Amino acid sequence: MSRDLPIYGLLLPGVILLIIFHYLPLFGIVIAFQDFVPFKGVIASKWVGFRNFAYFLTDENFWLVMKNTLEINIMQIIFGFPVPILFALFLNELWSNRFKKTVQTISYLPHFISWVVAASIVTSILSPSTGIVNQFLKNVFGIQPIHFLAMPKYFRPIIIISSIWKEFGMNAVYYMAALSSIDLQLYEASRIDGAGKLRQTWHITLPGIKNITIVLLVLQVGSLVTIGFERIFLLYNPLVYEVGDVISTYTYRIGIEQARYSLTAAIGFTQSFVNFILVYLTNRLAKAFAGWALW
Repeated sequence: MSRDLPIYGLLLPGVILLIIFHYLPLFGIVIAFQDFVPFKGVIASKWVGFRNFAYFLTDENFWLVMKNTLEINIMQIIFGFPVPILFALFLNELWSNRFKKTVQTISYLPHFISWVVAASIVTSILSPSTGIVNQFLKNVFGIQPIHFLAMPKYFRPIIIISSIWKEFGMNAVYYMAALSSIDLQLYEASRIDGAGKLRQTWHITLPGIKNITIVLLVLQVGSLVTIGFERIFLLYNPLVYEVGDVISTYTYRIGIEQARYSLTAAIGFTQSFVNFILVYLTNRLAKAFAGWALW
């Protein structure tokens, strides 16, 4: 026990920060059941029960942003989830370690760029006056400049593609780590038995990364009703509200701009509850169909 004290000492600052910034603020959930007034505080504010929940559950605007959030996240899973897997499989087939490391490093660099910078890059690329995309369309096909970020039919694809570009490299790192743990003797035995690359991939490689795939899928499905605030807020505008306004931007407007803190707390509490249910159900389904789960 005494020999582990230095390790516990290293863990202590992280545990303290976790308690201060994650567990103590949970007390703030109570304002979801109040008509919270900052000057009165939590103790003196009037209790209103489930009135805040009833309000947003009957609000047409809330169901619009819920629909947008779900549609964007579902498309993100459908089109974005396979990309890091395919990229990791591609890197795994490269023979040159130097080239592999170079490609991998370049691919996950966008992950460390803030969305403020990433949104500026996307805006510059799609600019109707100086953007490279519009310049290409004009010079090659003679198409007049298109205001991509101001057109609802283009906004969601832009959000999804930019999110994939920013995160696929980092997610591929997890799959590469799983691929490196696969016993190479399995590939040698399969080649002796006459298995080609496709069969090796199907029967050895994909089962070898099954566990990490399930983990990431469970976490991503568990966030279906949550979406990153920055990437939407920095790229959208009133012209694309009908397809781009999501729960996080909706709560920002009513919480920060209108100072309706109790209502936003109620929405956040509902999001967390729904996310928990989704994680639990997805985990059970993974255990039933794949034979492995997080717990």
